[in-house]
Amino acid sequence: MALSGMRGLSVFISDVRNCHNKEQERLRVDKELGNIRTRFKNEKGLSPYEKKKYVWKMLYIYMLGYDVDFGHMETVSLISAPKYPEKQVGYIVTSCLLNENNDFLRMVINTVRNDIIGRNETFQCLALTMVGNIGGKEFSESLAPDVQKLLISSSCRPVVRKKAALCLLRLYRKNPDVVNIDGWADRMAQLLDERDLGVLTSVMSLFVSLVSNNSEAYWNCLPKCVRILERLARNQDIPQEYTYYGIPSPWLQVKTMRALQYFPTIEDPNARRALFEVLQRILMGTDVVKNVNKNNASHAVLFEALALVMHLDAEKEMMSQCVALLGKFIAVREPNIRYLGLENMTRMLLVTDVQDIIRRHQAQIITSLKDPDISIRRRALDLLYGMCDVTNAKEIVEELLQYLDTAEFAMREELSLKAAILAEKFAPQLLWYVDVILQLIDKAGDFVSDDIWYRVVQFVTNNEDLQSYAAAKAREYLDKPALHETMVKVSAYLLGEYGHLLARRPGCSPKELFAIINDKLPTVSTSTVAILLSTYAKILIHTQPPDVGLQQQILTIFKKYESYIDVEIQQRAVEYFELSRKGPALADVLAEMPKFPERESALLKKAEDAEIDTAEQSAIKLRSQQQTSSALVVADHSPANGSAPPANHLTLVKMPSQIVSDTQESGVIHEEVPNPPVEAPKENGTPVEVESRDTNITGINNEVKTEPPSTSHSTSPADLLADLLGPLAIEGPPAVEQNPTQGLNSNQSPVGDLALATLDDQSNSVQPIVNVEEKFHILCTKDSGVLYEDPHIQIGMKAEWRAHHGRLVLFLGNKNTSALTSVRVLILPPSHLKMELSSVPDTIPPRAQVQVPLEVANLRASRDVAVLDLSYTFGTSLVDGKLRLPVVLNKFLQPITLTPEEFFLQWKALTVHLLKVQEVVKGVKPMPLSEMANLFMSLHLAVAPGLDNNPNNLVACTTFFSEATRAMLCLIRLETDPQDRTQLRLTVASGDQHLTFELKEFVKEHLIDIPRTQAAPPMAMVQPQLLTAAPATYNDPGAMLAGLL
Repeated sequence: MALSGMRGLSVFISDVRNCHNKEQERLRVDKELGNIRTRFKNEKGLSPYEKKKYVWKMLYIYMLGYDVDFGHMETVSLISAPKYPEKQVGYIVTSCLLNENNDFLRMVINTVRNDIIGRNETFQCLALTMVGNIGGKEFSESLAPDVQKLLISSSCRPVVRKKAALCLLRLYRKNPDVVNIDGWADRMAQLLDERDLGVLTSVMSLFVSLVSNNSEAYWNCLPKCVRILERLARNQDIPQEYTYYGIPSPWLQVKTMRALQYFPTIEDPNARRALFEVLQRILMGTDVVKNVNKNNASHAVLFEALALVMHLDAEKEMMSQCVALLGKFIAVREPNIRYLGLENMTRMLLVTDVQDIIRRHQAQIITSLKDPDISIRRRALDLLYGMCDVTNAKEIVEELLQYLDTAEFAMREELSLKAAILAEKFAPQLLWYVDVILQLIDKAGDFVSDDIWYRVVQFVTNNEDLQSYAAAKAREYLDKPALHETMVKVSAYLLGEYGHLLARRPGCSPKELFAIINDKLPTVSTSTVAILLSTYAKILIHTQPPDVGLQQQILTIFKKYESYIDVEIQQRAVEYFELSRKGPALADVLAEMPKFPERESALLKKAEDAEIDTAEQSAIKLRSQQQTSSALVVADHSPANGSAPPANHLTLVKMPSQIVSDTQESGVIHEEVPNPPVEAPKENGTPVEVESRDTNITGINNEVKTEPPSTSHSTSPADLLADLLGPLAIEGPPAVEQNPTQGLNSNQSPVGDLALATLDDQSNSVQPIVNVEEKFHILCTKDSGVLYEDPHIQIGMKAEWRAHHGRLVLFLGNKNTSALTSVRVLILPPSHLKMELSSVPDTIPPRAQVQVPLEVANLRASRDVAVLDLSYTFGTSLVDGKLRLPVVLNKFLQPITLTPEEFFLQWKALTVHLLKVQEVVKGVKPMPLSEMANLFMSLHLAVAPGLDNNPNNLVACTTFFSEATRAMLCLIRLETDPQDRTQLRLTVASGDQHLTFELKEFVKEHLIDIPRTQAAPPMAMVQPQLLTAAPATYNDPGAMLAGLL
């Protein structure tokens, strides 16, 4: 800012700087603003010099942080001045004071355009700079063509073209339509031939933005980018001013390699060979030097080259060279380089052939865990977690446990979680796993979540070989003088269940076990007291022959806690005391805990939630990305103790003692798979569902009725959905069971009355062994059950609903001893539903089950249903079919109870036509009023008794949730004729006319006695030679539904 000749501006700046406090500064600024405002009122008396001076003062005041809400007109008017000093002030101050939405900018669009298309290069640069700083849609629409002409003009100087490229980049980011892709591909190829590196650097910034949105249109530019890198790598024709510490234009190199990463691959062998030569030169020529600036530039180029090497899937030799180079970087003293080396080595884990090479640097990575910089320690932890497998798990976990003693509190929770995950996934034997978890609890009990000790208890309970060993280890830990409460919980549970197995060992008699556990009772919380009471009861029944003294001690404790303030403890004490007096009854109730049903581990989900660093990708996400499918594949196997599970029992998590390959294939959980609740051990004889910590939605039921997946046929030994009807972590509003023949007999949807839409009927078709139509209607009012089953596959469903969102899990179970191949599952959603289906593996192993999560969002009210398109190959035949998904309108209804005053207030308010609709419905299925009320309850319509004086009428209230209406109250009145139950008058009211009509029709469909359609036709088994190509409109749901009909 040139202040020569502006004495008033210099004096004002000096006065502000000489102020002793903020109050003096504010008074001086207010005085100056008042003076400027007064002078601007008499604008005709202002000379160009004075106007320029006052505008500079306004800019300085604005830079000090004060609001300047006047003088914008005077500032903008300076842009139209013919002389450079006034025009410069106008452009600079306008860029600072005004944003793209300011109305004053519309006044200068023509002036700015005239400066851009003019012949004065100085004015062109000023205009381009302001447009590039402000941007805005109006500027982009009015000025983009002129900016493009300047960029491609051969008569403009490089300084103007540089600013034109950056200006066009800003306009493109604001409005991508300003660049016509068809015409710009060839122009961009010409621009990349530019010899001036300044213009080329600016053009490359624009090219990166263009190719990131549409790489297909710019394939002809790819060889030009390779030539640019060749020119820079060989230092050919590079001016001295663009050489930074001996590195030719590092910024241009970085941008060019980043642009190349947007292309899927490089097919041209010559271009690929040339590019790899350049990358090889960069890898060989980069080293750590003492000059910090040179290090920064060279490593910026190097790490971008590493990213490009990984993107291009280079040969193993080059990958090995990259890892070796990173191994050298993680050993240098400079912390920034070490951090980048660890981060890029974590990214290299995505490459399948270099894990063994990365493991060579394991010792140095472990050393980084002790680095003074916490960011480096976290990156080292992520890298160790990502590179761990069965070959080095023991060493890595032991190092993590050793580091846990000295780790700061900020890392202990993440460290404990990852150590527990690695111990579970890669344990060479279960005894080692128990040792690791108990050490973990002992060293970092405050940072060990309940999920971890729940998990070890489940493993011990399900494996008889572990029980005596785990009890003995728990007894050893109880001898320590200082013990964390979590360890008390684990030890008490294990000794209560399996302490009798140690009765012959010294110090392990029932009386001694009771004494050492009872010493911890005064120091623990109420939740632990409940576990200790159960442990005492277990010790009591396992004491043979009975010890009168021990029995009296335990009964005294029970008696003491009978009046305890906590209800759970009080109830346990009372029940245990009464049961202990009956003898055999206590033994029956407190028998040894049965084996827990195997569930997918909640620890991986918690690891994702615990990610606290801002790195681009952590090792957890990298491991998740290595999965080919987000569905969980589980298969039968024998437990570690050698006993075979029942034929209909399906385990969901591989034991750590299993073969590593099986563990990696079947035990890895994708981050999109919802966690079921962790089953916490309770010593009162009944396992209780405990909410997983990563669940934020309430509504968990502790008791859930379990029923067979299918009632239409006898239970098959190959029933793979034994755990299907267990509780989800999120449960929707309770649905009242009803006879499936009472309602849900029709659905006026685009797919008609098909429960199973198939291809052409053929004689060798696969017959369903369930009534598919009936199963669909049952699932319309229930949230879990079997949707379809044939001799080869069983499809079940669990659903949970919250407001206008839903989460479904589809269970695809292979019932055969041969694999199902070419499995394909597609969702054809109607227009009112937004659905996202996780990917499905191509093959379902024999007697295995696949869980496929499906996210649903309701956009508006509609009775249309989604279609599930399923196909698979069994043997040499293809089975293809389409099923309706029970995602219907009542799934987004929530019953609500209103008082009479609230109901009639809302009822009277909804008097507008179409908001309240009434219709006389004939052909109603005759049913008693109580049965009709049950039907309403099953549809999530809360019946309000007593609101209507007529006992033959029904009044119901509900809330409908959608993205369009959010929570919308709906009111329903049903007036019946006791003399003629086949007709009634239905009135529906809501705040949305479309919702009112859809809800009225929905209720009407369930009241009319429409005959049930015949059993669904079978899924067609098509011979391979009859397969035809998919139509071109395969991704269009409307076209697919039309084809179905």
